[in-house]
Amino acid sequence: MTKRRPMQKEDLFNFNFLNGGALSPDGAKALYAVNKIDADEDKEFSTLYLQDLAAGETRQMTNGKAVDASACWSPDGKSIAFLSDRDGLAQLYLLPVDGGEARQLTNFRRGIGDSLAWSPDGSKIAFSAKADREAADLSTKPYRVNRMVYRFDAIGYLDDEVQDVYLLQLASGEIRQLTKDRSNNSNLRWSPDGERILYDANMRADGARPLTPDLMSVDLSGNISTVLAGWARIAKASYTPDGERIAFIGRPDDGKPIGTKSDLYVLHLASGAIDCRSAGLDVGIGGRLTLDMPVSGLSLPNVLISDDGAYAFTTVQRGGTDHIYRIALNGEERCEVVTSGECAVFLLDRRGDRLLYARTSLNAPPDLVLADLGDGEAHQLTELNADHLSKIELPETERLQWQSVDGVLVEGWFMKPPIGEAPYPTILYIHGGPHAAFGYGFHFDFQMLAGAGYGLLFLNHRASTGYGDGFSTAIKGDWGNLDYQDLMTGVDHAIALGLADGDRLGVCGLSGGGNLSCWIIGQTQRFKAAIPQNPVTNWRSFYGASDIGVYFGVEQMGGHPHEIPEVYDKCSPITYAHRCRTPTLLVQSELDWRCPAEQSEQFYTVLKANGCTVEMLRQPGGSHVASINGAINLRRAHNDAMLDWFATYVLED
Repeated sequence: MTKRRPMQKEDLFNFNFLNGGALSPDGAKALYAVNKIDADEDKEFSTLYLQDLAAGETRQMTNGKAVDASACWSPDGKSIAFLSDRDGLAQLYLLPVDGGEARQLTNFRRGIGDSLAWSPDGSKIAFSAKADREAADLSTKPYRVNRMVYRFDAIGYLDDEVQDVYLLQLASGEIRQLTKDRSNNSNLRWSPDGERILYDANMRADGARPLTPDLMSVDLSGNISTVLAGWARIAKASYTPDGERIAFIGRPDDGKPIGTKSDLYVLHLASGAIDCRSAGLDVGIGGRLTLDMPVSGLSLPNVLISDDGAYAFTTVQRGGTDHIYRIALNGEERCEVVTSGECAVFLLDRRGDRLLYARTSLNAPPDLVLADLGDGEAHQLTELNADHLSKIELPETERLQWQSVDGVLVEGWFMKPPIGEAPYPTILYIHGGPHAAFGYGFHFDFQMLAGAGYGLLFLNHRASTGYGDGFSTAIKGDWGNLDYQDLMTGVDHAIALGLADGDRLGVCGLSGGGNLSCWIIGQTQRFKAAIPQNPVTNWRSFYGASDIGVYFGVEQMGGHPHEIPEVYDKCSPITYAHRCRTPTLLVQSELDWRCPAEQSEQFYTVLKANGCTVEMLRQPGGSHVASINGAINLRRAHNDAMLDWFATYVLED
């Protein structure tokens, strides 16, 4: 038997990452995509596979040397529409299920977006795309902006990048543009009668909340109607089978603080009445765990509705788990959990009583699972990484719970490295959001660091989701107080248990986790090294420079900078940066418009000016989460730098 070894940074290139799945219309086959990194070419590809559920046989549908994704079945189950960049930019292709070559259906000069939707009769495909013209040259020609939010992370300057709704007639090949309204129109789904297309309109030219869409519809002649607007959150809407209602995840704009839970609602189209169907749940619908793997295709799908319109299926995050719930759309409120266990699941599709989802755990990337809603039986369909994981000495993880400074219980986990002995040199890894959570899902950084001999302490501090509104809204106008105390009491708890070595501590995190990493090293010198990645360090400049700053800053701080300057200063790590003595490596994506480069640059300058050991790793062309799904050379550089910095300063005598 081959001796198992600890995880290494190169193992990132050995994993197969499930990235989407769908059942055939008859429920007999599962179509799914798998991401794989080619280390020699420094590229990531996505390949389509088809599994016959009765026979258990799987065949590869595309060649594996392109990004083939966003696949969806034709209503008759004979064809698959998907996007592929095999000839450069992503275009729409049609692939016969029973064999034959894929046929290219579009040739847009800048490719098309990832929102595909078949009409109910199978004669048309709706898709989203940028205007079919050459991209504007913004590098040399002056240009003017008049949007409230004019550039967006991972997209760019919006006037030239927003997408509209297009309609392709399959018989003739004719393509018509249905919208042209300066919004980013995506997530297309047809009304059951095939007369209208429902879509999300984000990034409105006059809107300050680019991540909160209005729910719109357009008919086949291009007449646009507003279905629902003005909410603090609208997401994942679906028609009921009779076309008379729309079920969606949302939160009214009712003045409640940011971080308040979302619920499942039903909009009655004829009357305009809206019912909340999950008010009794103490945690929100559609929460999310923070993971470190390229799985954008596993993002929460639109709410899935039973054939009789009686139930909706969606996910609910509770603590460190994500599970599927069945929620009644009629009568008394009923919210029933469908899946269970120490894991996170991603809902993918439903056909009749068959439910397709992906399951991940701390030591395993996602695999496909098929559940029978009738008898409750669930069967794993894939073992995408079984062979590789059989060679790895995987870490054990212990769940922790302790009281913070105000007596509130906090949940966390300690991942023990498979080498060395306790107490372990330990990295406090902080999640971003801040309204997100860590839990029972695969995180490559954790595995890599554990393989290098570090214990990983990760926890859900105040502001995390999955613990009720009081917990998730507790830091408004008070960043750096209870969240910081939760983190420090967690470190103390791990040390008291004999797990963490208090003399060998490091800290890191992305985005909000970068913010707290910067905050911590301005408050204490107990950490030997810090790696803040794409952090918020100055709330005043974030307000004006970030793509979400003008609303997110106000929501989090409690007002505009001119109204409460003292709160912006109090909550900004830059205020305390001159006190830092912890060797710090800032990791900054240069095209991050969420937490722009100036946030790291300010912090770097203050540390340098005050004699603190500091370096900055720049990621050219990278957006906010470049270390997770950016160019392969950026991911390599991040992993190399993390291991080097912590080895130099945490493990030194």
